Amino acid sequence: MTNSKIMEMNPQELIQAIQGNKLKVCVIGVGRIGLPTALSFANSGLTTIGVDINSQLVNMINSGIFPLKDEPGYDSIFENVFRDKKFSATTKIEEGVPVSDVILLSLPTPMDNQNVPNYDALKSVARQLHDHIAKGSLVIVESTIEPGFVENEIVSIIEGADKKLKAGRDFGIGVCPETANPGQILQDFEKLPRLVGAIDDKTAGMITKIYRHVFTVDLIPMPDCKTANAVKLTTNVFRDLNIAFVNELAMLFEKIGIDVMKVLEAAKTKYNFQVHYPGAGVGGPCLPVNSYQMLNLAKSIDSNLLRLVRVGREVNEHMPDHVLGLLQDGFKEASKKIQDSQILVLGVSYKPDVKDIQITPAEPLINKLKQLNAQVKIYDPYFKSTEIFGIKTESNMVDALNNTDAVLLITAHKEFHDLEPTFLASKMKTPIVIDSRGIIDNHAAKKAGLIFRGLGRGKI
Repeated sequence: MTNSKIMEMNPQELIQAIQGNKLKVCVIGVGRIGLPTALSFANSGLTTIGVDINSQLVNMINSGIFPLKDEPGYDSIFENVFRDKKFSATTKIEEGVPVSDVILLSLPTPMDNQNVPNYDALKSVARQLHDHIAKGSLVIVESTIEPGFVENEIVSIIEGADKKLKAGRDFGIGVCPETANPGQILQDFEKLPRLVGAIDDKTAGMITKIYRHVFTVDLIPMPDCKTANAVKLTTNVFRDLNIAFVNELAMLFEKIGIDVMKVLEAAKTKYNFQVHYPGAGVGGPCLPVNSYQMLNLAKSIDSNLLRLVRVGREVNEHMPDHVLGLLQDGFKEASKKIQDSQILVLGVSYKPDVKDIQITPAEPLINKLKQLNAQVKIYDPYFKSTEIFGIKTESNMVDALNNTDAVLLITAHKEFHDLEPTFLASKMKTPIVIDSRGIIDNHAAKKAGLIFRGLGRGKI
């Protein structure tokens, strides 16, 4: 077990331990955010061990194979810290926690089938911390959780029914919610301010000193854990709501012949307008989940609170149906039936240029197409020749376009921004194109002879 007892250090001793690379760090959960976090700590000189239940991931890491190919910059960092033996991984929490001074939790907080946040992973780890944490250690929760979860749940689980541990006496605990955007994590870790909250000022100060050593960003003090978590949720729910707003505008403008993209491009010239764009839905492990985390919190207090957030979720979850309606309208114009037609879905990632399909709006849309007995093909540059949603994906977009009756553009990967309407028309069997991301020019589509529907673009 560690002998340093970080929580017993005075500020000067802590600084000396940090600068002398004496602290050992354990990051529990080394996935999309946790692995870059662990690599950042290791790159700062602090010996870091990652813990994850995914044995395949752990084996890759320990074999020197970097698993996040779509995170620029971290491949070279990984090579450096792996070579210098500053970072390794294990599936066994008892190999990492007892020998570490700082334990970071970067665990997923998904939703169940009833859209209720599932904190089982955090609770399970908290129970294991009760059994394995060394007295004097510091626990930092980076996972996105609803306000009050640290104070009301995690602390009591780590302390345990036997109360052999006491927060603030035997271990410190605080939060520093991650703020990174998948696909540009290194950039965000170097620029975006971080929030620091803890159960007491001493712990908050220690977290600030540690993170200041690892990251070059501003560290904003919060009065407690729940306030820091409230800020994190607020920023993402803000995005979810504003996307719902422009999705509603898009559906309205379609009916009256206004191009929503023209509206948004002009509107963003006003100093206080923050532009958001419509799409086939809002996916990923953050925005949908964060809105439901906030709704879950509100429900525990007053079910009438946050009605706007609830409506925003309904709007964004309706968008796959709306895009399907655009497709059906295109087939009607072509005097064809969707049944047995060949439909190519372009992009299944929940966001552009990231290999991630968590809560992607492509999934419900594909499932609805299957129910209509359409023959669905998928091309995504990040998922070539693999199986997604029970479909073997295409390896080449040009070949996939052959004999296709309709194209559904769902994710705005960079590769798709160069799509020419004349090229699509020359390759497709029936030139029905549905653009849910505002990539294809309306007039160029008409000139090329496409049966074109753009989300929020109106008929041309």
